[in-house]
Amino acid sequence: MRYRSLIICATPRSGTTLLCDLLAETGAAGRPNSFFRRESRDNWMRRLDVAPGPDFDRRFLDAIIAEGTGDTGLFSMRIMWPSLPEMTSTLAGLFPAEATDAGRIAAAFGTPLYVFVGRRDKIAQAISRIKAEQSGLWHRAADGSVREQGGEYRAPEYDRAAIEASIAETTAHEANWRHWFADEGIAPLDLAYEDLSADPAAAIRKLLSALGRDPGAADQLVPRTSKLADAQSRDWAERYTREAV
Repeated sequence: MRYRSLIICATPRSGTTLLCDLLAETGAAGRPNSFFRRESRDNWMRRLDVAPGPDFDRRFLDAIIAEGTGDTGLFSMRIMWPSLPEMTSTLAGLFPAEATDAGRIAAAFGTPLYVFVGRRDKIAQAISRIKAEQSGLWHRAADGSVREQGGEYRAPEYDRAAIEASIAETTAHEANWRHWFADEGIAPLDLAYEDLSADPAAAIRKLLSALGRDPGAADQLVPRTSKLADAQSRDWAERYTREAV
């Protein structure tokens, strides 16, 4: 099957920025981004020049399809669990004849391949998120420079309760995704952060093959991000594990 769209379903700090960068770099799998993230809506409206007013949802949809497709012939996007209701509500209004979320998504974007991106090490995932939220440093470029910094840098501090809460939230969101997939009759392709991080080119080749695209487009990829995990991250993980005993 030759899919027309790619829907990346995930939880925070599971490697989706790396994944989206690499997919866009192939020139064969769209330009994925978080188009339905509520906090990013105003930014996308400005960037895509979509003003409020009549038929806003249709105009916004058309604009993000153009942005997420580029000249590749395939639309791609990333979506986290909290953003799913926003998207499905919008699509329900635009495609009232469709009875299911999966039907509306296919009607909007074309036959989709769903990919679920998760992380096996939930402690490391939680620590990555807490450190990013505390420090404001969300991503580093491949050369080690700052790529995304929210405000002034603040030194992160170990917070067991916050790590525990993040693990619980991620686990719940993953369970919600699995229930939604089952309810919608969707069998996603699973991709683990650990596999993507260890061999990005192999992960992208697998994904391109599943999409019916040339896997050779992954051969010359160069990651734009570098890992944020460091000695402090390992120390926090060891401390959290000790305290859990």
